[in-house]
Amino acid sequence: MTAPTHAAGRSPQPLAYPFWTTEGLALSDEYRQLRDRPPVRVRLPYGDDAWLASRYDDVRAVLSDPRFSLAEAVRRDQPRIGPMPRAGGGLVALDAPRHTQLRALLAKEFTARRIERLRDHIHRVADTLLDRMTAAGPPSDLVENLAFPLPMTLICELTGVPDADRSAVRAWADTVCSGKVTPEILQRHAEDFFTRMRGWIEARRRDPADDLITVLVRACDDGGLTDEELTGLINELLIGGFVTTTNQIANFFAVLLLPGEAGTGGPDLLAAVRARPELIPRAVEELLRYVPLLNGLTLPRYATEDVELGGVLVRAGEPVVVSQSAANHDPEVFDSPHRIALDRPVTPHISFGHGIHYCLGAHLARLELQVALERVTSRLPGLRLAARQEDLSWRSKEFFSGLRALPVAW
Repeated sequence: MTAPTHAAGRSPQPLAYPFWTTEGLALSDEYRQLRDRPPVRVRLPYGDDAWLASRYDDVRAVLSDPRFSLAEAVRRDQPRIGPMPRAGGGLVALDAPRHTQLRALLAKEFTARRIERLRDHIHRVADTLLDRMTAAGPPSDLVENLAFPLPMTLICELTGVPDADRSAVRAWADTVCSGKVTPEILQRHAEDFFTRMRGWIEARRRDPADDLITVLVRACDDGGLTDEELTGLINELLIGGFVTTTNQIANFFAVLLLPGEAGTGGPDLLAAVRARPELIPRAVEELLRYVPLLNGLTLPRYATEDVELGGVLVRAGEPVVVSQSAANHDPEVFDSPHRIALDRPVTPHISFGHGIHYCLGAHLARLELQVALERVTSRLPGLRLAARQEDLSWRSKEFFSGLRALPVAW
């Protein structure tokens, strides 16, 4: 076997990355051109050049190999789409063993058994939102009236955010995820939001409650984590706890409502899900695989030693970015990956990641997506798009793929 070399995967000039799509949910064609190639060098708008892993086996290797460090990225000029580098403080800035210690503080709150107990409550929250929609009558924006408030309500309840501050959480998430704000604006918003957060923390010190802020405040007061780690974890809980699910609820219904080629969604898939609700859990898993939520981006990891990856040698100190979306469309793993197949064998998609940084809230996200599909298809017969497809507004060159609004009628 030939030893891996840099030349095996290096382009004469690093490829411009991310591979932005114009609009919609299609995976960029540029990934297809890389399927038979080892990792390649890419250049993001800011920071170091990086290796890009897009094949399924290579992506899983990077996500699970402790020699690829997330913590190291905080100390480097990390490749990124915006001018501001990622700060430390939360789980995504840590490696084992500290990551393992802090994750253990929250892991017991997000087990499948504990989250499943919330199913009836999530039904009630969804039905309350749908009651308002049906009372007002069509047309209605499914993003503003369901996709956003459902996961936002639930993560704020679990975390312990006061009702009056939920609009501030949304504004902060919009700022963080846009990738377009100036460093000065980002810094000002961060100072305002973290000042507000410290108010929640002090309130829970005075008056503990059955919520995640209380859990973390107690751990902090017992010496289990620092003040910086405390605020970092709360920030990650809130941003990670609703932004991705909000986008995916809207994306899922876009796939169900927009006409597509055979096997890529549309009315036939919507009818199948409505007729057989027992298919919804499987539909959620297949849609999680199919929809490229992250626009190809993940947080960079730096090699702490020389590592062979998919036929190239990544030198110590070099960063790697991975595309989970491209990996989920790898034809070596998924037969006809461009098709949505509800009879697909158990889908080992990696939309929630892999390894020690596997999404802490995966069970909650799955349940929210299942409930959203079940309640909408049950309660809104004749669901259809209430705007021309060409008039839909898609997020462009942002961290997440998705719609700004999804007007529907029923």
